[in-house]
Amino acid sequence: MFLFLLLCLCFLLNIGLGSVDIPFSDILKSIFSAETQDGNTAYIVRNYRLPKAFTAILVGAGLSLSGLLMQTLFRNPLAGPFVLGISSGASLGAAILLMGGALLGGAVATFFSGDIALTLAASLGSFLVLAVVVYVASKVRDTLALLIIGLMFGSLTAALVSILSYFADSEELQRFIFWTFGSVGNLSWSQVGILGICVIVGVLISIGLTKTLNSFLLGEQYAISLGVSIARSRFWIIIATGILAGAVTAFAGPIAFIGLAVPHLCRQLFGSTDHRILLPAVLLYGPILLLLCDTVAQMPSSAYVLPINAITSLVGAPIVIWLLVRKRKMIF
Repeated sequence: MFLFLLLCLCFLLNIGLGSVDIPFSDILKSIFSAETQDGNTAYIVRNYRLPKAFTAILVGAGLSLSGLLMQTLFRNPLAGPFVLGISSGASLGAAILLMGGALLGGAVATFFSGDIALTLAASLGSFLVLAVVVYVASKVRDTLALLIIGLMFGSLTAALVSILSYFADSEELQRFIFWTFGSVGNLSWSQVGILGICVIVGVLISIGLTKTLNSFLLGEQYAISLGVSIARSRFWIIIATGILAGAVTAFAGPIAFIGLAVPHLCRQLFGSTDHRILLPAVLLYGPILLLLCDTVAQMPSSAYVLPINAITSLVGAPIVIWLLVRKRKMIF
């Protein structure tokens, strides 16, 4: 209950602060009243601040949950939502669109130049890598080998992105670099709805895997002794992670740190590795942390907006370090 109230408070703080100073009473009127005295205020709140806040909630929940799934599957505290190369696939799709003008042809590149096209390109890249990873997972029995293969996919796509960057002109390169900074403020309501559906599907799959995830903590042999099908469970964990990480990267860019840090944060705060506790915890703590980071990034009363990727690490890393020093040991 406390976490939910804290989430609501961070949500209100996020929509209440921005480059334009808007009284809180006017914000409430813009949300709950059909008619407002100031049309500009209503437009800012309804079409920019509210979608941005909901996007931050969905992105924070999706990244945190996918990070928890990967850390449990690989039993590796350094595993994050992007270890399977799915984020790299989305980056490759975005790079081909933004910097592959010579490959696509001038007319095609001009036609596919909007935000929707960028989202589709990133989605297609993440989906293709996910399909390959799922196929490899069906052929490889060793989970550690799957982790190494995922990292190799990430290295391969990163190499292709580097080649595209080398031949891109300054304007194309700048657009891609800005995309890699990550952002939760460029989505329309329809895009927020699509992202929400993807996150809900990933959450529902994860809830169905709760007992399986707990059995994985004691090793695959123990899970097998409980009657758990390793291959089927691994398949659904990868599918849930792919949906969550792929959708988030496609719509908001490669936002770092949240997926890696929030599961550790929740383990330290609750002193538990039980996924019946951790699943709802990461679904609340992730959005809270990302809402706070976005509030800092938008620099209230200023026209400047800092890269959300930089803020997530600047704000989150000291918190995790302090908790580890305070607890004096890693809970995993």
